[in-house]
Amino acid sequence: MRTLVLWDIDLTLVDYSGVGRRWYADALAEVAGVPITHLPSFPGRTERSLAREFLTAHGFEHSDERVERFFAALTALAEQDRPSLPSLGRALAGAQEILSELSTRSHVVQSLVTGNLPVLAGYKLEAFGLHHHIDFEIGGYGSLSEHRHDLVEAAIAQAKSKHSTDFESVVVIGDTPHDVAAGLHHGTTTVGVATGRYTVEELSESGAHVTLRDLSDTSAVAKVLLA
Repeated sequence: MRTLVLWDIDLTLVDYSGVGRRWYADALAEVAGVPITHLPSFPGRTERSLAREFLTAHGFEHSDERVERFFAALTALAEQDRPSLPSLGRALAGAQEILSELSTRSHVVQSLVTGNLPVLAGYKLEAFGLHHHIDFEIGGYGSLSEHRHDLVEAAIAQAKSKHSTDFESVVVIGDTPHDVAAGLHHGTTTVGVATGRYTVEELSESGAHVTLRDLSDTSAVAKVLLA
């Protein structure tokens, strides 16, 4: 059975708490020349959704052109911080082990559904050596759409095209109800991981098929993802 596993990044595999907020404040200063007065809620959101809310809240139109300028500023800031990322965040318990374990299964393809821009996604995982087992070409990224379910759709379509197969099992893993809802929208198996702002109970109530406290028990997590 061919299985496609689609990982969220922030607070599922890594924790860079506070870094995104600083990047947004600096990007706003670069693009609009004003100080930050409003901070959107980040968990589970896509970069395009956040950028549009952020610009509007500070009195600027959220045209595609301005959003792309904002993305360019974020990318430049990430590039600047790239050497320091290992000290600015941490890999969450079990992340390296489960990615490595799934990479030994010939029928499993691992990619991403993340609110991050593609470059930011790569940098964040690379900082802790978590990028080796991820196929970045077929991921769904936050630059695509305001709506997370569009990211899941894109990742599945690209995976099917690249591998010339319909995956019998697609699993979406994340730490927020937004991740769960996006997976459920496309009929995937959804796994909630309570390593972010939401509890096991809240993720279960959002409809997750399975909820985990964290990824630390590699064999148990692998069993859930490959069930």
